[in-house]
Amino acid sequence: MASRSIRYHLLALAVVAVWGVTFVSTKVLIGAGMHPVAIFFVRFLMAYAGIWFYIWLSHGSSKLWYGWKEELVFLLLGVSGGSFYFLTENMALAYTQASNVAFLVCSAPLFTAIFTLIYRRFGKGRFADGLENIQLGWALVGGTLLALSGMALVVFDGAQLHLSAQGDLLAIGAALCWAVYSLFMGQMTREYGTVTATRKVFFYGLLTILPFLGGYGDSLSPAILGRPVVWGNLLFLGLMASLVCFIAWNLVMDKLGNVTSTNYVYLNPVFTLITATILLGERLTVPAAIGCAAILAGVVWAGTAHDSGKVR
Repeated sequence: MASRSIRYHLLALAVVAVWGVTFVSTKVLIGAGMHPVAIFFVRFLMAYAGIWFYIWLSHGSSKLWYGWKEELVFLLLGVSGGSFYFLTENMALAYTQASNVAFLVCSAPLFTAIFTLIYRRFGKGRFADGLENIQLGWALVGGTLLALSGMALVVFDGAQLHLSAQGDLLAIGAALCWAVYSLFMGQMTREYGTVTATRKVFFYGLLTILPFLGGYGDSLSPAILGRPVVWGNLLFLGLMASLVCFIAWNLVMDKLGNVTSTNYVYLNPVFTLITATILLGERLTVPAAIGCAAILAGVVWAGTAHDSGKVR
């Protein structure tokens, strides 16, 4: 049991390391002329094609329809973990530093813990029963207040208030989307399998981004997509960060639990900051640095407010 637990913890760490680099990769694509909506569309289209290719290679079959009730849950997951999550995150990267976005998105574990506490208390059924047991106490309250204080410092860093605040608030919106995704994805993975659940997320993510795609055709022109820096980053985002990492992450959420796994997100900005410093030359101001440290400390503190033991 212990060795299995370590394996899934290491897998979570590897996925988060890759996702930490995606903030910089997306920032590079935006700088190359791609719109955030177009980046998401190409990224998920590649991942969706890739997962069907995997199903074909493994000689597997995958049911297309599971009934209205189940499909609506998959739709919610496709929106919260797909289209709306990446739309808010990618748009945030167009307005503020990659490191800012990474630190603010890493508040997702905090929101996940709060949503889980509320849903377990007031919700019923298989989704509520499948969530981890969150304890309301000083750890959750204190960690929440500390992380929120850190967010305020990052968002209201006085250097570029109007430009940065818009991007920072979009990043917080992305964290809220991921928290909703974390409530339901673990249970759907347990019931339908990692590959099927992930395929559904890709499908509904693509479907719900289509209304936003109009008007951004220039981002998909051969002149932009033909550049090595563009297709290289798109391949990384579509195949590695989306296809491989989503399958791995959904497995991790099933085995470790929605809160324990999501707590690894707080390491995202560490990898983002290192990569952004090397490749983009980004620097944190003193208030923003203090705010980022407060977010990390608050999320880690709040993460101690639950019972583990989810590994099976």
